[in-house]
Amino acid sequence: MLRFAISLLLCFSTVAPFLTSIALAEMITCSGIVPMRYRNDKISITDFGAVGDGRTLNTKAFQAAIYRIQHLRRRGGTLLYIPPGVYVTASFNLTSHMTLYLARGAVIKATQDTSNWPLIAPLPSYGRGRELPGGRYMSFIHGDGVRDVIITGENGTIDGQGDVWWNMWRQRTLQFTRPNLIEFMNSRHIIISNVIFRNSPFWNIHPVYCSNVVVRYVTILAPADSPNTDGVDPDSSSHVCIEDSYISTGDDLVAVKSGWDEYGIVYGRRSSGITIRRITGSSPFAGIAVGSETSGGVENVFAENINLFNMGVGIHVKTNIGRGGIIRNITISDVYIENARKGIKISGNVGDHPDDGFNPNALPVVKGITIKNVWGVKVQQAGLIQGLRNSPFTGICLSNINLRGAELTGSRSPGWECSDVSGGSNQVSPGLCSELSSTASISSCSSHF
Repeated sequence: MLRFAISLLLCFSTVAPFLTSIALAEMITCSGIVPMRYRNDKISITDFGAVGDGRTLNTKAFQAAIYRIQHLRRRGGTLLYIPPGVYVTASFNLTSHMTLYLARGAVIKATQDTSNWPLIAPLPSYGRGRELPGGRYMSFIHGDGVRDVIITGENGTIDGQGDVWWNMWRQRTLQFTRPNLIEFMNSRHIIISNVIFRNSPFWNIHPVYCSNVVVRYVTILAPADSPNTDGVDPDSSSHVCIEDSYISTGDDLVAVKSGWDEYGIVYGRRSSGITIRRITGSSPFAGIAVGSETSGGVENVFAENINLFNMGVGIHVKTNIGRGGIIRNITISDVYIENARKGIKISGNVGDHPDDGFNPNALPVVKGITIKNVWGVKVQQAGLIQGLRNSPFTGICLSNINLRGAELTGSRSPGWECSDVSGGSNQVSPGLCSELSSTASISSCSSHF
């Protein structure tokens, strides 16, 4: 799997303009969101005493190198070079105007000594740790209030060694919410590219309260049974692009979020302007997801050219009573799904609550979702679209969708389950429920087909 993922990544990064699957003369990319910056000032982690033997703890070396970058403030910023070797370290903070560059064969590996892992405050849009009340463990590589930061290289590896955290979760011995692998908070102009991410303790890449973020040419790997190891989760963030990457994890590959119940409603920062394209991956959960934490609102999400294998759900839009927030203007197109429990799911009863203080009258609004050009084989059930009785989902438009069952000889998946939904469909097989297949409903979506 790793060899395949790296091969795919190298293909993307070297011959991307010639990919035939896009059917475009020139590849559309998000490079203009955050231009790659060249750094004249370069230092090596070994200049600060780091030893890449896979045993020495290098936390002080990383702290010293980043302190130097932060306080000398060289014009144009500084590149911190990680040469080949395995550099064990505790979690550390990044600073503005820096590039963390991993050479081929370089590994930054998290220590498995969790006894002194730093704690930070819960996110205000969540009100508590995502897993447990109180604070949360800081991400392995962390940035708060930074700008102009690049994590890149020659497909070196950042390894969270998450199994110790997964075991604590399974054994219910966690005291606080597990750390993400990479988290940027309140930050802007971030690039993450050409790096392999492995074995995150929790979510892999989490930009929250950020703007202008590009994640491209990355490989993200975690075992299928690793709990909550989402790939990339843009959260209450804007102008985020995720493209040309391979993701195989134990949870959603890409999940757009914006806060949790009453805390997300009060914080009120939505996710918007999210682009997801040319992603390949597998997971027992969802491929492209919106939610379930969407209390600040999610709008203007565009996903295309997605290839999903061995999935729980191909496309999943999920929210719940108490979330509030609005989910609108979501377009997902050109998706291939092979071997999945369910092709498409849009549901209003998914996800838990942070506490008993949620407002049962805070109903989410879901409208304007377009899903088109989806081909699926070995799909056990075509889909489920389940709105809320007091807040029906509207403007759900599906077209050119063909989801087949276990046999490749034309057998169709079991059909759709629908309730409290309106919109329309065109050329959907197996046929959709009556709420989306009547003449009147089809005409309401004609501009989206």
